[in-house]
Amino acid sequence: MILRQTIQESGTPWQLILADLALILFLLTLSALAGFPEDGSAQEAADIEAGAPAFAPSQALYRPGPDAPSLGQWLARQERDPRATLTVYARHGGADANAVWSEARALAREARAAGVAVRVVIEKGEETGLHASLGYDSAPSP
Repeated sequence: MILRQTIQESGTPWQLILADLALILFLLTLSALAGFPEDGSAQEAADIEAGAPAFAPSQALYRPGPDAPSLGQWLARQERDPRATLTVYARHGGADANAVWSEARALAREARAAGVAVRVVIEKGEETGLHASLGYDSAPSP
């Protein structure tokens, strides 16, 4: 009875205030960690801080092939959003670099003709490959 009366007179018990402060600290920590990569890679964290372009997960993926529609037809079936960027990813084995580069440029021209923002990423790898990714990529604001 005396304890209840003391709590009522003093207002809020100190345990509740401490719990509120702990929750605020937890939320601040989460918001600070939201911008860093999950694997803790120092290089990726440096890229984020330096303003390097971020590649978002694909909303839609296109792979050219004999039975596949053209990129223009495929883009016409996708929902139009001015924030979306089509990224053409090309990988070459070394000897076929010119052929892969010309295929990537052709896809980029087709995407520009469809009115979609486009960029091309080409890299050397063990296998040759070509695909396009539609996503909401952006570079962090300076």
